[in-house]
Amino acid sequence: MRATPTEHTHYTHGYAPSVLASHRARTARNSAGYLLPLLRGGMSLLDVGSGAGTITADLAALVAPGHVTALEVTDEAVAVTRAGLAAAGAGTVEVRRGDVADLPFDDDSFDVVHAHQVLQHVGDPVVALREMMRVARPGGVVAVRDSDYAGFTWWPELAGLTRWLELYRAAARANGGEPDAGRRLLAWAHGAGATEVTASSSTWCYADDAARQLWGGTWAQRILDSSIAEQLTSSGMATRDELEQISQAWRHWAADPDGWFSLLHGEILIHV
Repeated sequence: MRATPTEHTHYTHGYAPSVLASHRARTARNSAGYLLPLLRGGMSLLDVGSGAGTITADLAALVAPGHVTALEVTDEAVAVTRAGLAAAGAGTVEVRRGDVADLPFDDDSFDVVHAHQVLQHVGDPVVALREMMRVARPGGVVAVRDSDYAGFTWWPELAGLTRWLELYRAAARANGGEPDAGRRLLAWAHGAGATEVTASSSTWCYADDAARQLWGGTWAQRILDSSIAEQLTSSGMATRDELEQISQAWRHWAADPDGWFSLLHGEILIHV
């Protein structure tokens, strides 16, 4: 039996309150702008790795009255999505459990298949893209956006944040993922057999007080009390004291009026 990516991967972030606080700030506008011009009412859409459900809810409103399905890989993640959709009043979205490596849908089922920050966490992104293409209808689109951690940059240049990035990338790879996924999306799409692909990139920039508190404040807590904190200490990658120092660096950065952080994302549109 062929092993699926999720049999060899672990979701690095987990679902701690500090993680979800950050993820709930994601919207279709700030996270799927490259896709929005292609959407219209009545489309059917699959959102793979729907997470906190905020992007899913926005997409559902944009394609209404089209049917939207949200997919997550574990019962815990399904519950997170359902709670987010309920909070957004998006009660018509169907939520399913399933694996992107073996999607539980027939061929040619959706006009749009979307995944945000998913492929960086799967063991075989090419297999995942083949599946997403399989369930997309001819004339439809597969839309994927993933961060590229090696492309992150910030000011001031704090040693604690440099160490945070080193540890995050090591932890993600230990979990079977690829944190520098953004730059690889086009190659993965070609590997999956896509012949018509539009590639682009975009950034999130945190530079005002509210944005710094969101990004820096949540990471100051995540590095101490989330799945990655547990992984780093239990594996011996970092000590608790080191994580405390990283947390302080995040708080220092968030409080600095000169603080600036840019996150690079790669994007692809596969025209099926």
